[in-house]
Amino acid sequence: MRRWRPLLRVLCSPLTERNLPDIGDSSEVSFSGSPLEGARVPHTSTGSDDISTRSTGRTGNTARPSRRAVLAATAGLTAALTVPTAARAATPGDDRRLRALISRMTLQEKVGQLFVMRVYGHSATAPDQADIDANLKEIGVRTAAELIARYRVGGIIYFTWAHNTRDPHQIAGLSDGIQQASLDQPRGLPVLIATDQEHGAVCRVGKPATLFPGAMALGAAGSRADAHTVGRISGAELRAMGINQDYSPDADVNVNPANPVIGVRSFGADPDAVAALVAAEVKGYQASRVAATAKHFPGHGDTATDSHTGFPVITHSRELWEKLDAVPFRAAVAAGIDCIMTAHIQFPALDDSGDPATLSHPVLTGILRGELGYDGVVITDSLGMEGVRTKYGDDRVPVLALKAGVDQLLNPPSLDVAWNAVLNAVQDGELTEARLDASILRILRLKARLGLFADARGGRPGGVDRTVGTEAHLAAADRIAERTTTLLVNEDRTLPFSPRTEPRLLVVGADPASPSGTDGPPTGVLANALTELGFTATALSTGTAPSAAAIAQAVEAARDADAVVVATYNVTAGNAQGTLVEQLRSTGRPLAALAVRNPYDVAQFPSVKACLTSYGWTDVEVRAAARVIAGRVAPRGKLPVPVQRADAPTQVLYPIGHGLTY
Repeated sequence: MRRWRPLLRVLCSPLTERNLPDIGDSSEVSFSGSPLEGARVPHTSTGSDDISTRSTGRTGNTARPSRRAVLAATAGLTAALTVPTAARAATPGDDRRLRALISRMTLQEKVGQLFVMRVYGHSATAPDQADIDANLKEIGVRTAAELIARYRVGGIIYFTWAHNTRDPHQIAGLSDGIQQASLDQPRGLPVLIATDQEHGAVCRVGKPATLFPGAMALGAAGSRADAHTVGRISGAELRAMGINQDYSPDADVNVNPANPVIGVRSFGADPDAVAALVAAEVKGYQASRVAATAKHFPGHGDTATDSHTGFPVITHSRELWEKLDAVPFRAAVAAGIDCIMTAHIQFPALDDSGDPATLSHPVLTGILRGELGYDGVVITDSLGMEGVRTKYGDDRVPVLALKAGVDQLLNPPSLDVAWNAVLNAVQDGELTEARLDASILRILRLKARLGLFADARGGRPGGVDRTVGTEAHLAAADRIAERTTTLLVNEDRTLPFSPRTEPRLLVVGADPASPSGTDGPPTGVLANALTELGFTATALSTGTAPSAAAIAQAVEAARDADAVVVATYNVTAGNAQGTLVEQLRSTGRPLAALAVRNPYDVAQFPSVKACLTSYGWTDVEVRAAARVIAGRVAPRGKLPVPVQRADAPTQVLYPIGHGLTY
């Protein structure tokens, strides 16, 4: 088998540039009013960790094909995959050849293809000892290469905390090592290497890669062209590092200001505006040959519970779901989305069984596959999250997800438990092998469309240097960010501040942990940016829950400043940040409040004369806000969500589309 696998890789040429249409215009969107555990997999009687050596009792899976059979099985696939197309659907000929690959896989290899798993370490074969220890504890293997050899997983997910994303060259080397480890196996297949690169609040690959404003900031700009550019550039940089699947964009419509898990990760509260930006970003990513993933189906935008730690319930009616939550997902399907991620939420109007959507046949097969007509890859959200583990054990969840219509099983808490549960379900007859084949066919179609059969590596030093964090990309991020900052209040023309009239600025306030790979903290970034713009700016961090002593220190420092900028972060009634802002206002110094995450903070400061929001606290967003504060650029952002009154939450203080300029 080793003699024909390299031949297959040579014969299968890449699907070239997806040639998805570039939006190419500046048209704007209009607004209508846990600890993880794992155990080792038992060794086979041969002592090999390679699961492909285990007998399935079906000789057709292990027999060596003749050279003539190999050529017949691959020649047509080669031709099909070299034709450039825009989100081309698989032809019957393509599927026949992919099915031929599936027919030669063992049952264990098939099970492995369904899983996308985390692994610790910066290298596929030589991680640090601490990462080896973590892998042994949680997965029962030492390295990514051993993970692939034992379980034959079809995908790997990168995390910052797993030490996968130190720098672009290291990421490219890790990706290359993973692909080589998989291709070196009998009947080796390329791997889908994924990460959460949403930009804004959720980003796994940091500087020197290009970081863009997050989704809600893009919603404030309202430009489909900008959303497409974010997808295209981010996709190109990910692909250069060997990452070929991104769990972005977020297609949730955030209509609940108290949503603890979505919030600024959403483009906004208007379903049509969200849909337009989702479709644009999808096309941008997929034009760069990175699989985009719309999440979290059927819609996670109206919940006050975090599905990482609880089991949210969405109370929307079916009619409201059609008008609100479904709209961006329909747009993503129409745009040719490669993947859709499920939500660990209960949605009684769509399925009254009490099961999470991830495990719901009516939701995934009935609605997503049937009604929306989607036949791409469906992936679960992380199976380690509490929302999917509340009702069933970790051995039942992956089986029920496959029965519901899922294709990829993401990051189970114990791969050993989950992998063996699926294997046993097939051997016991609860799942058919044909059911697995259907999902594997979708996964292989995706790998073929991405050109992975011909060149799975992707991550090479030259490509990294030419693509990642280039001056042109960084400049594009800055230009886009300048269109996102939103000025909500500006009484008495408090803003912009000027180095001539307010030369000494105090920058004070919340300093939440910076998103991955940014300079941070935001008060420091903001003060440095304002200093570069001609001010003498001093940073003073007071935190998200400032003490009385910190507030007193800030007030004293304000008396020596000509003006004050206070950064706020998710302020609620009774939060000490409100006390800080009010006491700074009482000094009489010109004061501007900058909400560095949720725009809803402005409702807590009715007496402040100047309020802005950047929708994020990454460097690119904070620096753009500094240029607005200094008057170097005019504020152009418009609220993509309504802001309700703090004292009367049913009343709208600032509607969608509100935004001032100067």
